[in-house]
Amino acid sequence: MAIHPTAIIDKSSEIDQDVEVGPYTVIGPNVKIGSATVVGPHVYIYKNTTIGKDCQIWKSVSLGTDSQDLKFVGQTTYLEIGDRTAVREFATLNRATTEGGATRVGSDCLLMAYTHVAHDCVVGNNVILSNAVNMAGHVTIGDHATISGLTCIHQFVQIGMYSFIGGGSRVPKDVPPFVMAVGNPIMLNGLNTVGLQRKGFSEEVRLELKRAYKIFFRSQYNISQALEYARRELKQLPEIKIFNDFIAHSERGVIV
Repeated sequence: MAIHPTAIIDKSSEIDQDVEVGPYTVIGPNVKIGSATVVGPHVYIYKNTTIGKDCQIWKSVSLGTDSQDLKFVGQTTYLEIGDRTAVREFATLNRATTEGGATRVGSDCLLMAYTHVAHDCVVGNNVILSNAVNMAGHVTIGDHATISGLTCIHQFVQIGMYSFIGGGSRVPKDVPPFVMAVGNPIMLNGLNTVGLQRKGFSEEVRLELKRAYKIFFRSQYNISQALEYARRELKQLPEIKIFNDFIAHSERGVIV
């Protein structure tokens, strides 16, 4: 175990033997760090935090600090980070608010400098959060989503899988899966065609998702009518079901 002599580590923490910990890093109680993870200098891991294997935690990151929710009054809450995730400089990730709850970041994610993941957020796998993405509480981001820099996301918003959000956006409502969106106020900008092609989606799936997009966002149907039409007329591929179900169950409403 390569732990710098200036690092301070609480005795209750569990750190695998091949973890590296840089100078002046502070690791508090009930922290677990998996094999081959590298924790850089001046990192602060407050408490109740689990970090998976092969992660990279860069300089001056703050993990597992108390929720900034005014309802938080010392409840026992958690932060969980999956495997092979990189958290870059000065990012801040808070624990949850509700007793026993957890803020979660998945595996194979990249959280760039100055990102903020607030209390009770859930970030899926293979997600990219670019520089200074700021999330309010209870935000959910689906697998393989990409959020460009300087984007702020309203509390309780859901962002669907394989979506792409352009830089400097303000996101007050849900963003459907497989789409592109950008702006302040944010607006849809078509299907994430290039991203889906790069991820290996078949031409059949991409064409059917394009039809679904047109039905919901480029027709005269309201949401209920579009759902009924899409469920009747489109090929019921798994991706179409995901698209339809996301819109059907959106509580904040979707952007258009």
